[in-house]
Amino acid sequence: MTSGRAADHLRVAIDGTPFLGQRTGIGQLTANLVAAVAARAELDVSVYAISRTGRRDLAPLVPAGVEIGGAPLPARYVYPLWERGWGPRIERWTGRIDVAHATNYRPPPARAPVLASIHDLTFILRPELVDEETRRFGTRLVSLALDRGAVVHVISEFVGDEVREHFGLPPERVVCVYPGVEPANGGDQAAGRRRAGSARYVLTLGQLEPRKNFPTLVRAFDAMAATHPDLALVLAGPDGWDRAAFERARTDARFGDRVRWLGYVSDAERRDLLAGASVFAYPSLYEGFGFPPLEAMSAGVPVVASRRGAIPEIAGSAALLVDPMDTDAIAGALSEVLDDDDLRARLVDAGNARAGEFTWDRAATGFVSLYRRVAS
Repeated sequence: MTSGRAADHLRVAIDGTPFLGQRTGIGQLTANLVAAVAARAELDVSVYAISRTGRRDLAPLVPAGVEIGGAPLPARYVYPLWERGWGPRIERWTGRIDVAHATNYRPPPARAPVLASIHDLTFILRPELVDEETRRFGTRLVSLALDRGAVVHVISEFVGDEVREHFGLPPERVVCVYPGVEPANGGDQAAGRRRAGSARYVLTLGQLEPRKNFPTLVRAFDAMAATHPDLALVLAGPDGWDRAAFERARTDARFGDRVRWLGYVSDAERRDLLAGASVFAYPSLYEGFGFPPLEAMSAGVPVVASRRGAIPEIAGSAALLVDPMDTDAIAGALSEVLDDDDLRARLVDAGNARAGEFTWDRAATGFVSLYRRVAS
């Protein structure tokens, strides 16, 4: 990697593989991270992707001024080599760097110090909730990186405590920097309602994967749908390996015809759906952070969310928190928010304030400090 900037600026390479394909939460986080730190004059930033066509595929996705590293090597070749503790080192993609930031559970072998982001420990503590590739490569590559001395970045203190305990790491090797949250306001309410197919709806966002707990949400909606005859439940997010369980829950529901899955939606559609929603539900079984509730808060939508994982830390008192496995509790909380105008107003005001605390400018300052610490 070459640069025209001063020689004392840090050269940081960030794994942009999560940019590619339909973006999940990690992909969006990584994209926002790159944009935020690339704007800092004290850094030289490049992005790489472990993909045979990574350089070409990243070109339209990264901000101006960000260099793209690449090597014509497919992931199916690279990750098994890394899994065995072999090369190639990441400098084959990036050239000389001061820090390699692995954003997606694939820390590489490197001459430079490595910063490994661990967004949560689902792949270790709840392996049944993730896909086979994440279980295999995530576990092995993270362990190898830690053995080589990598520093861990976590996105919540909740995850930080889990990482220190599970891997037996000293406090100084696990550092929390909260990510920012892009405001999701400004959507078209009417367009959102047209997309949802209903004037009143409970909205949830996420991939159809087990930890999102969507079948339980369907059952909770079914339990309160009779008393809210104009209400629909709308799910938006990519397909996933829990699709069959979700479809069974919808088929078994008395009001299953009012449960709609929209599949993957664009950022504009996402904002529109939030603008039109009556309440946002997020009954996840485990989260290392929880972006969708904060997005909903920034859009002025009251939130009912799980009290598990990092969600209580991130949402604070700005959401109505429930046991995600208690169908009646979820149904009751949704009904309460829908029917109690004072509660709705309190949650909306508190949510706007809470979401405003998580800015990418603040996050970029934290990452610059962390990169300097890792490099030194």
